[in-house]
Amino acid sequence: MHVSDRLTDHVPQRWLEPLVKHAEALKFLIVGAITFVVTVVLFFGLKWTILQDKPVTANVLAVLIATIVSYILNREWSFTARGGRRRHHEAALFFAVAGTGLAINQLPLWVSSYMLDLRAPNVSFLTENIADFVSGSIIGTLLATAFRWWAMRKFVFPEPVNVLPDPDAAVSNTPASTVYGGRHGDH
Repeated sequence: MHVSDRLTDHVPQRWLEPLVKHAEALKFLIVGAITFVVTVVLFFGLKWTILQDKPVTANVLAVLIATIVSYILNREWSFTARGGRRRHHEAALFFAVAGTGLAINQLPLWVSSYMLDLRAPNVSFLTENIADFVSGSIIGTLLATAFRWWAMRKFVFPEPVNVLPDPDAAVSNTPASTVYGGRHGDH
């Protein structure tokens, strides 16, 4: 029995149906939460140590590392039921989308740091870091996530694989491992 089967056995039916219906989006958001933590920890770790005067550079490096984690988790889990591309083509498209998302993510931080000049000595250390967190980690991440969700489904993982014809059948007659489960082969 798969872990997902054991977990779904404990979820009330009225909650299970919407969860299964939106499983791909939920998994994408969970991956996003994991990579958000990776990004924030790396960003502030770099910003407070070796890249003190370069907040955008610190954020770019943090987002690049989180993007690699994101590719692995999204490919193997979030979009496991999608395919339609050879792995090298899929990876190239993923990193093109991620690169565009990276640029989108940096815009609010750049505006905050360089246009609004919310940097020490113009503002306090606390104000600078709150502004960096809100602009780079919250606003930038939200904008980039919305773009990535759209672009991943449209360009990187475009075709559903193993589509279940009836969503009610997926909940009541299909083991959770089939709905959440295995990776498709390379196309």
